Parts: sequence; structure tokens; C-alpha cells
Amino acid sequence: MLGPMQDEEPLSLVGAPGSPYSRKLRAVLRYRRIPHAWIVRGSPEARGLPAPRVELLPRLVLPDAEGRPEARIDSTPLIRELEARHAGRRAIPPDPVIAFLDALLEDYADEWLTKAMFHYRWAYPPDVAKAAAILPRWFDPTGPEERAVAAGESFAKRQIERLWVVGSSETTAATIEESYLRLLQQLDARLTETRFVWGARPGAADFALYGQLTQLAGFDPTPTALALEHAPRVVAWVDLVEDLSGLEPDEADWPGRDTPLPETLRALFCEVGRVYAPFLLANARAVEAGAEQVECEIDGRSWRQRPFPYQARCLAALRAGREALAAEERAALDAILDGTGCESLFA
Repeated sequence: MLGPMQDEEPLSLVGAPGSPYSRKLRAVLRYRRIPHAWIVRGSPEARGLPAPRVELLPRLVLPDAEGRPEARIDSTPLIRELEARHAGRRAIPPDPVIAFLDALLEDYADEWLTKAMFHYRWAYPPDVAKAAAILPRWFDPTGPEERAVAAGESFAKRQIERLWVVGSSETTAATIEESYLRLLQQLDARLTETRFVWGARPGAADFALYGQLTQLAGFDPTPTALALEHAPRVVAWVDLVEDLSGLEPDEADWPGRDTPLPETLRALFCEVGRVYAPFLLANARAVEAGAEQVECEIDGRSWRQRPFPYQARCLAALRAGREALAAEERAALDAILDGTGCESLFA
């Protein structure tokens, strides 16, 4: 197992300020004190770096089995790989039951909360205007003004046309927005008790929530205003999680499975069961049936969107993770999740 070394070659992390997953992974690297270079996509520094098979952000350049640099994507498995490569300051709880619960919250943030991020950014005119003005200039800050304007208009048009893909529509808007407000209030309540979701040290779920909230509570005008109104503590927390390299965690800071789940933490899992679990189940059914549309009810309202094969794999991974637990660990997990709605994922 490797540990951070003074002369270790920094990893190259290619991302963008507007990418929640880029911010998530960068915050993990900072917290874990893993040497790395932050490289903005499209910058001169990104030229010549290996390209991934699928052009997504972030991409982390890691040595392959032969020691050659390879571009890897998908923040969730990358966090686990970094756990295996680098010792100390871990972001995955050591107890398998708590680690599973942490992964469930991480998945919710990555795959459900991103619907709110995409919805607010491209459904509200002030948010569209800001994104169209800023996003192109991140990738080409010295380019001609007319090129930036044209790129912003083109990108905004394309993203607005894709709103329905992630589930944002007149039919689903209220469900998305009410869920976002509840998340703000629930996380605010949790942060009145502890510094992070699990207590005195952050887990992968903290970084996933942080990643989405860098946009929702820090960039896009409409959801940021809501965060400032309803949960200013959460806005401040996002700023703090940006760089936790100075935090000094202790192994004793991790909770055990026998510790009763605080009500403020249980509320977060109830939110997962309320909105994300029914979506995951309906999406998996639609993918398996080859349907053109996911159709279900979420929080008492109709939900319709295009099926997402990746999110069907997320459900499969969660189920496989639960099955991989020992019998007594599964029993402990099921007891914790009982009544939250999350148990439906494993029925």
C-alpha cells in the first residue's frame, strides 16, 4: 500500500470549476493530502495528457499495471482506488455497514441531487445567463469576446434541450425543487450537531454532497439564493469542505454500526428512500424492459424521463454491495434502514 511521499509524482486531475464531480474528487485529494495538479480541461496544460475512452469530467491520470499513464473517469470508483493506493486519512469508513450507508448517501448525491443542479442551471433565465456567460470563459479565458458569446449561447441551447433527459420538466419540477429544499434543511440540521455527515471526519458522502452543492449553493443564482435563505450554515460548510487538508482526523471519529443513528442522519436516509429509491427502481425496470421512458410516482407526483443505463448499474452495484456483506452485517444494515424507504431497494 502506498502512502504520500515527498518525492511522489503528482497525479494529474483534469476537471472544471463547474463540474460537481471534479470538485468532489479534488476535495478528496486535498483532504487526503495526495499530491496532485489541478488542470482545467481545454487549458494548455491539458494538452498531451492521455484521453479517456469516454470524454467525461473529471479524469484522473493514474499509472496502469505497466506503469504507463492512463486517464480514468468516474469519481466513485476512483475514490476507492485511491483508498487502496494511499494509506491514511481515509474517506471510506472502516466498518463495512457504515461504509455501505456512506456509499448509499454518496450515490444519492451523485445521481439524484445532480438533477436539481441541472434543473436550476438550465430552467431559470438568470441561471442560464450566468452559466452561458461563465462556462465558456473557464475553458477559453483569453478567447475573443464574440467566440465566448457564441459558445455560451450554443451550449445553453443544447443543455436546455437536454433537460428532459435528466428528468427536469414541468411535470417533475416541483418534486425536484421540494426535494432540494428538504435536503438543505436536513443537512443544516445535521451540521448543527456534527462537522460532517458521520461526525468529526468526512466520508465519501460528504464530498459527494459538497460537489453538487458547489454549484447549487455557490454558483447558480436561484438555488444559491434558496440556500442562503434556508440554510446559510450549508453554504458556509461548502466553503470549508473545499480544502480540508488542515483537518486532523482520528480513527476513533468514525461511528460504529451499534451506535444509534441520530434522527438528523436518519432524516437524510428517509429523503433517499422518499425520492431516489423509487426512481432507481423504476429506472431499472425501464432499462431491463428496453422502455423508452421511465414512468413512476415520486413523492405523490408523476415522474417521467428517459431511462439511464448508468443509474441501473448504480442500483445493481448497491445490491451487490449489500450481498457482499456478511450475514450479521446485512442484518445490522437492514435494521438501520428499516422504515426509511431505502429498504425497498433490496426487497
